[in-house]
Amino acid sequence: MTEILAPVGGKEQLFAAVRSGADAVYLGAKNFNARRNASNFEDSELSETVSYCHARGVKVHVTLNTLVMDSEIPALIEEIKSIAEAGVDAVIVQDLAVAKLVREICPTIEMHASTQMTIHDLAGALEAQKLGFCRAVLSRELSLEEIKYIAGRTDIELEAFVHGALCMCMSGCCYLSSVLGGRSGNRGLCAQPCRLDFRFGEKDHALSLKDMSHIEHIRELAEAGVCSFKIEGRMKRPEYVAAAVTACKAALAGEKPDIDSLRAVFSRQGFTDGYFTGKRNPDMFGFRSHDDVTAADKVLKNLTLLYKDEPKRVPVRMSLSISENAPSLLRISDGENEVSVTGGICEKAMRTPTDKTLAERYLSKTGGTPFYLNELDFSAEGEPIIAAGEINEMRRNALAELLEIRGRTVPHPVNEISVPKAKKHPAEKTAIRIRAEKYEQIAFENEAEAIILPIAEIEKHPEAIEKFGERLFAELPALIFPSDEEKIKNRLSALYEKGIRHALCENICALRIAKNCEMEIHGGHGLNILNSVALEEYEKLGVSDATVSFELTAPKIRDLGGNIRRGVLGYGYLPLMRMRACPIKKASRCKNCSGSGKIKDRKGKEFFYLCFEKKFGTLLNSLPLYVADKDFSGIDFTTLYFTTESPENCRKIHDMFVNKIPADFEKTNGLYFRELL
Repeated sequence: MTEILAPVGGKEQLFAAVRSGADAVYLGAKNFNARRNASNFEDSELSETVSYCHARGVKVHVTLNTLVMDSEIPALIEEIKSIAEAGVDAVIVQDLAVAKLVREICPTIEMHASTQMTIHDLAGALEAQKLGFCRAVLSRELSLEEIKYIAGRTDIELEAFVHGALCMCMSGCCYLSSVLGGRSGNRGLCAQPCRLDFRFGEKDHALSLKDMSHIEHIRELAEAGVCSFKIEGRMKRPEYVAAAVTACKAALAGEKPDIDSLRAVFSRQGFTDGYFTGKRNPDMFGFRSHDDVTAADKVLKNLTLLYKDEPKRVPVRMSLSISENAPSLLRISDGENEVSVTGGICEKAMRTPTDKTLAERYLSKTGGTPFYLNELDFSAEGEPIIAAGEINEMRRNALAELLEIRGRTVPHPVNEISVPKAKKHPAEKTAIRIRAEKYEQIAFENEAEAIILPIAEIEKHPEAIEKFGERLFAELPALIFPSDEEKIKNRLSALYEKGIRHALCENICALRIAKNCEMEIHGGHGLNILNSVALEEYEKLGVSDATVSFELTAPKIRDLGGNIRRGVLGYGYLPLMRMRACPIKKASRCKNCSGSGKIKDRKGKEFFYLCFEKKFGTLLNSLPLYVADKDFSGIDFTTLYFTTESPENCRKIHDMFVNKIPADFEKTNGLYFRELL
């Protein structure tokens, strides 16, 4: 069973989606969703929306896909209850704290793992399934072959984006908006700074991709094992929603979709299928031009016609019984529900009695409703006649009653729970950890409790194992795509045989791989931990300690509860984006590329870009974070995160940090001392 899943930012988009033929819609309640600037739906509106959709056979998925803070847990609990009481079909979740609370409060509601969980390989899909998710929304960056690989090895339902905006960064890995402007994409308030004119040399808009469109490949995705085809765009106008749904329906039916109208209503210099085909080249890049904006004027009027009228999407079986000198009886069934309406006394026909042909003519007039006559049973005793007006009134009354029955919301049972109160976790001493991109960067004496190096660096420098002993942690790649999963597992297992016992993991995909290699797991900042409940959930998954998100303020970090040790990044050019499309690639190949470069914003600030083994890239902040002279009491450890620094500079910064010397260079305090929206 395949599903076209449409975005709904408000009521007009809802009508456009349903009337265009969407099988399901996804929308946000008021608070905890990744598009908090959309109109979204209040509690009462949500119930009405579910009723409207269910009456027409359309499912409703609600987004609860933002990260939450401890102070927001009470409000989150109330929102989960409201969603459950509205009778929605599924919730879309990013934060493991939200997942835990949904399971406890409403275990009958389906949970879908948001694309914000960065599920981009088999290990991630399997871990999501283990966590109780019945569906995983895959990262947009996967190719058809990679999707096939995942689908063929897991039972979890797979949902894939088929149309809409492409973020430059992998979802769940972007901090550009929060660090530059205090508006977190992980909390639904992305300001889209990547769409501004960042430049690499002569290349403009180096962080802006064209919109994706895999609609013409939708049947291939269905054959690959994808069950739900998701359209991005909860901030888009209703005409966009209607055009996208209509195009998807046509493509699924084997017809040619109207891509031209879709491009006109919204695009960024056209569309790309570079991720789907695996052709990740400069042609993927584009931005919203003046021509793109004006193109919509030519198609909007025609697109409104796509959702002007109620479509006939619910087949019904009708049964009309008439006999002389007896009341007429009309029964209507949708296969699950049945209603019956009694009419007036039928008289004997003076000339032509009512027959099945005549009855069908009037009963098939279901205009203004989502129903259509699929089958008619007709019986007559004697030669009765029934007036056309009587048949019409019976039909109207019966269909209205059936629509009302279908639209009755069925609340999910709700369990009352108390607000989780994790015990405080004071730390008497804050230890130092050192993370380096290259082994040579830590060629100085130190007493750090941990030395963190990428797997490849340990392989290149096996002497690091002897030098650092049990202090040495192997850092798994921040992104591990399907073709590399087994390779990474084998490489990590080989390091285990050489004595490495610790692994640093940035997402649930890497976490599962490390567990399978029997490593002690240390959570990186990429786990996006903002609350005490999430810390406890990761502890249950085997994480021994965790670096919390650098989107959290220092006071909130100190107040986190739970048992496991927690730390922060105390120094470093913060990794703001992880991306699979390369912004510095000049041609279709990577030949003769150094794997690094500087990208400038409109003010001339430089952001360093690092490529990881031609697999993905990382955009670093323009200024280093440095908080040695700030109050971080109560934190178990602070990590110095070295990336592009020279060995001499690494030594200098280490010594300054240990001695809490204020910086003598331009730096940032990050988000630790300013409240995030």
